Amino acid sequence: MSGDIPIAITGATGFVGQAVLDETMHRNQPANVLVRRASDHKHTRVEWVLGDLANAHALGHLVAGTKAVIHIAGLTNTPDPADFDAANVAGTANVIAAAKQNGVKRFVFVSSLSARKPELSAYGASKAAAEDLVRDSGLDWTIVRPPAVYGPRDSDMFELFRTARMGVVPLPPGGATSIIHVADLARLLLDLVDAQPALVRKKIFEPDDGREGGWSHKEMAKAIGDAVGQRVFAPHLPRAVLQSAAALDKLFRGSNAKLTQDRVGYMCHPNWVARSDRAVPESVWMPQIGGADGFKMTAKWYADEGWL
Repeated sequence: MSGDIPIAITGATGFVGQAVLDETMHRNQPANVLVRRASDHKHTRVEWVLGDLANAHALGHLVAGTKAVIHIAGLTNTPDPADFDAANVAGTANVIAAAKQNGVKRFVFVSSLSARKPELSAYGASKAAAEDLVRDSGLDWTIVRPPAVYGPRDSDMFELFRTARMGVVPLPPGGATSIIHVADLARLLLDLVDAQPALVRKKIFEPDDGREGGWSHKEMAKAIGDAVGQRVFAPHLPRAVLQSAAALDKLFRGSNAKLTQDRVGYMCHPNWVARSDRAVPESVWMPQIGGADGFKMTAKWYADEGWL
């Protein structure tokens, strides 16, 4: 049975990757998983492959004998924008090469909505360049461009929950964004592996939580405030203020800074709403977790884990 053939997964120890690994365990789906270090995940049908995206031998071991590759690994934030090319472009090229050398045709690539506007950030430019490599690979590819991903274990959106507890959610200039709960995204990535080829092959999808038109920044701030039990003040901050805040974050947190100048570039764009003409066919996948419920579930996880 095809369900007994492993799936190769990169980035499985990251935020999205851990959710995908959780879902493979729920489905009893075996997986070959690329990791930089040993993991304590309880999945019993996993082969852990030590290595990284620059290690051709490890990548060959990862994909050998698998029915598909789900390529999640990548760099989302760094104080040095030059790092994005090495991780996101060269890394993707290496995974594609390993898949082709081992005869694995099915390739699901996790990109980003930021690839729509590569001129706004080095991160978005690196994801757009990686998409080009995937499209030109000759593989049976599907590209997924998630919007803002949130949920348990996420340390980026956590910043908004943390400040909301204090009654303030600082926002970029006015605009709207789509969101998706990490568990819904994990289900999608696995559902795409065996989906009817005519519906998903050589297509780019922009999934979301099912909320048409996305969330205005003010609406999202209020929903996060509701999730943590606070009425919040949510001011829109001008680009110049965000740039200054990024400089301070770098000064105080160095390489661990969450707000970088590169992130300010795409945060200030007014429209990160998933497009309806890029929606996943309903016969393949539909979101199960709406934003308001998802935010409450996430806030509870943060509280239970002692983050809030």
